[in-house]
Amino acid sequence: MGTMLENAWIIPLIPAASFFLILFFGKRLPRKGSELGIAAVGIAFVLAIATNVQWFDHVNNPPHESETHTEEEAPAESGEEEHGLGAAVSVEGESAAPAPAPAQEAEGEEAAEEVHEVEPIERGWTWFENGGVDIEVGMLLDGPAVMMLLVVTIVSLLVHVYSTDYVAGDSRYTHFFAFLSLFTASMLGLVLAKTTLQLIVCWELVGVCSFVLIGHWWEEKANSDAALKAFITNRVGDVGLIVGVITLYFAAGQTFDIVETNTAALDGTISHLALLVAACSLIAAVMSKSGQFILHVWLPDAMAGPTPVSALIHAATMVVAGIYMVGRLYAVFFQGLSIGESNVNLLAIVGGVTVLGGASLAFVQNDIKKVLAYSTVSQLGYMVMALGIGAWTAAFFHLFTHAFFKACLFLGSGSVSHAVHSFDMRDMGGLRKWMPHTFKTFLIATAALIGLFPLAGFWSKDEILAGASQLGGAGNYTAFMVVGVVGALMTAAYMTRTVYLTFFGEYRGHGHPHESGPLITVPLWILAVLGVTAGLVNIPSTLAPDTVELRFEHFYEPKGAYFPVENFSHPEFSLGIALGATAIGLIGIGAAYLWYWRGLGPHGITQRNRVARTGFTVLENKYYFDHLYTDIVVGDVKGPVARSVYWFDQNVIDGVVNGAGRLATVVGRFVYDRIDQQVVDGA
Repeated sequence: MGTMLENAWIIPLIPAASFFLILFFGKRLPRKGSELGIAAVGIAFVLAIATNVQWFDHVNNPPHESETHTEEEAPAESGEEEHGLGAAVSVEGESAAPAPAPAQEAEGEEAAEEVHEVEPIERGWTWFENGGVDIEVGMLLDGPAVMMLLVVTIVSLLVHVYSTDYVAGDSRYTHFFAFLSLFTASMLGLVLAKTTLQLIVCWELVGVCSFVLIGHWWEEKANSDAALKAFITNRVGDVGLIVGVITLYFAAGQTFDIVETNTAALDGTISHLALLVAACSLIAAVMSKSGQFILHVWLPDAMAGPTPVSALIHAATMVVAGIYMVGRLYAVFFQGLSIGESNVNLLAIVGGVTVLGGASLAFVQNDIKKVLAYSTVSQLGYMVMALGIGAWTAAFFHLFTHAFFKACLFLGSGSVSHAVHSFDMRDMGGLRKWMPHTFKTFLIATAALIGLFPLAGFWSKDEILAGASQLGGAGNYTAFMVVGVVGALMTAAYMTRTVYLTFFGEYRGHGHPHESGPLITVPLWILAVLGVTAGLVNIPSTLAPDTVELRFEHFYEPKGAYFPVENFSHPEFSLGIALGATAIGLIGIGAAYLWYWRGLGPHGITQRNRVARTGFTVLENKYYFDHLYTDIVVGDVKGPVARSVYWFDQNVIDGVVNGAGRLATVVGRFVYDRIDQQVVDGA
């Protein structure tokens, strides 16, 4: 076991330390603290690479050899004690995960099965003691955690470098880099959280940092309102997180430990009702943090923050926290929602609705960042839907690839705004002539998002569609494959519209646009290259030799008693689905091309057709969710509800208090006049 595998908990502490160093000493440094932030995240990135390398060796050469046994015998090694479906080993504060159950029953007298487990590395220390129960803080390092360490650090490092140019001269330049470091540290801490309580703490730290960074330019009320909206909307979902964690704590035998909780969910220790309640509660947290309908409303408004913040929030940190939480507690959702046996469940429905809802809203946006924001909502819907249909690896693979090409798109939109001083696409047009690097990288990332072969998005989105057609109970999750295909068509169309309005036609803005400097374009090219190549890490076995096939699945998918390996299966590569999805993407591009480039679309359709006009109005008003939340819920609370409560306070509560006072004076006067003066003094 490598040094970094045992000490990966150091990685989030490095950017956390830089947060304090930048705050205290940043303004005295030559580059106002940005050098500390870049150095800290750079070191974390190098350590994340080292952790990945050592994890690959750990997976390929596990310290304990796999065992072969029949149904009748399942020998336990000395020093192990039974725990759920397998055995757990604890050595000096470190514990290995329980050994897995067999993936299938042995058939026949001589049938035997090899059980291969990749043990996660756990480090734990007592945080505090409550009611005789030791609450731990520590590290849980396994495949998904190792993968997220790499994604978060590389995107954050590029965002830090990009920001040195983008926010140069800002009045709170030092403050910005300090909270960028804390944001990165919070997400890395969440990734490595050993317990659900520790996860909550890092989850809230991510929320606090997003509040500060979204409202970075708080002098403008719209920016301050956007920060508050993000903060309050996430608090709504966080109630579900707290309820879910409390439910699991007691149901699993008073433990916050993630591995123990997952194992208890799989071995029957936790009742199905408790798992169902916990899963539904946690879905509320996913809906708010990961921008799922109907709690997605904060995410487009979060574009009020600086563009590097938008890239970090939407690509690698805040919005994927909910996805990661579901994947981390997947046994709870898999068992509680009966994912492996059904063809519909709440998690899949939430994701499916979000895929189509987010994509439809992207069509009517004129702000390039809001188009990308609603695109993120839709893509997060794909990930949630994939988890809901049982395609865990496909969901995390799409999280992996999406982080790179979506960060490239957001940073590309920032490069464009840097040149034309606007995010409104009506002020752009023809920019490919003046901004060739931004144009080429934006086009590559757009193709990856659409899912064109052989770019990254093609491989991850195809795996989700294959999962929907093959996994689940009777009938599979076919309806959600249709949702995914329609979403792919819509993605291709609205992104083609975005590229056209931004880079083609005549320039409609003011001033003279120009290409951005190397501090902006170099990160764009790095992310564009990753958007091309990232999908190659999980090439299906039918298309690649054994040495390179399904490397993502091999190294990053959990394998042990804390993951539902018994009923878990993987979709097979389907050439028909791959070709069909590619054709759908090309149809979407072609339709948008004919509509915008060639002008063959029906002009003035919203004026002539009542149905089209109604649909456009609904989309333009964002399905009236903002009206519902802001004008009705908040407006009524601040208006008639507040007035009613005030009337009740003045007339009922104060009436009781004032009445008691008047009664006391009457009684007091009677006692003084009659009893004291006449009776007592009279006697």
